[in-house]
Amino acid sequence: MPYLDREGVRIYYEEHGDGPTLLLSHGYTSTGRMWNCQVSALSKDFRILVWDMRGHGRSDSPEDPTLYSEELTVGDMAGILDICGASAAFIGGLSLGGYMSLAFYRRYPERSQALLLFDTGPGYKSDTARAAWNERAEARARDLEDRGLEALNQSPEVAASRHRGAQGLALAARGMLAQRDSTIMELLPEIAVPTLVVVGAEDTPFLAATDYMTAKIPQARKVVIPDAGHASNIDQPQLFNQALRSFLESLPA
Repeated sequence: MPYLDREGVRIYYEEHGDGPTLLLSHGYTSTGRMWNCQVSALSKDFRILVWDMRGHGRSDSPEDPTLYSEELTVGDMAGILDICGASAAFIGGLSLGGYMSLAFYRRYPERSQALLLFDTGPGYKSDTARAAWNERAEARARDLEDRGLEALNQSPEVAASRHRGAQGLALAARGMLAQRDSTIMELLPEIAVPTLVVVGAEDTPFLAATDYMTAKIPQARKVVIPDAGHASNIDQPQLFNQALRSFLESLPA
């Protein structure tokens, strides 16, 4: 199985297909398996890179809490592109993976041909709202430490995943899910690449965030997937894949 070595932390990734490169990042407590329907439908025309974030799935779960952060996650994404020989790619993800895609663009705009933001948000301007989010992240971390993997919900993207243990997920909640500032939200008007924003019609917590990103990102295109929740790519794979393919094929060669 292919691994990227990041200073002793092994990051699991997979490479499928041939063509323009897509790097797809999963949501918190999910893994690269959540993209199986996209891989099977699109890998004939695109090279799709999927991976497991540190603390998740088949990647390592280091015991040091400082080895979980937004900066390190973005570095992992860049390292996967490097090891696969991709100077640039379409950068996308769902939920936490979408947020990290925005963080990747902030650090590597020249490597981002387009952004694909699925059922995600850009964070918070309000310190109060951010603190409430971080309290929920800390509560998830404590629940995982107390109950282990039994604490995971059975949403579609999580149910398809397999994890080595709960401790890495708890550390990821504190270091990667928790947010520090409003930098990503302030980035939105500066995004200079085409951006696809997708949300499930029933993903109520992210509808407002989707509207906000669409309004603020200059070249954003929004698609609402009917009869879909937070995992819109799993709930309605055919509609999701059609929206993704249509967007990608509309971009300049």
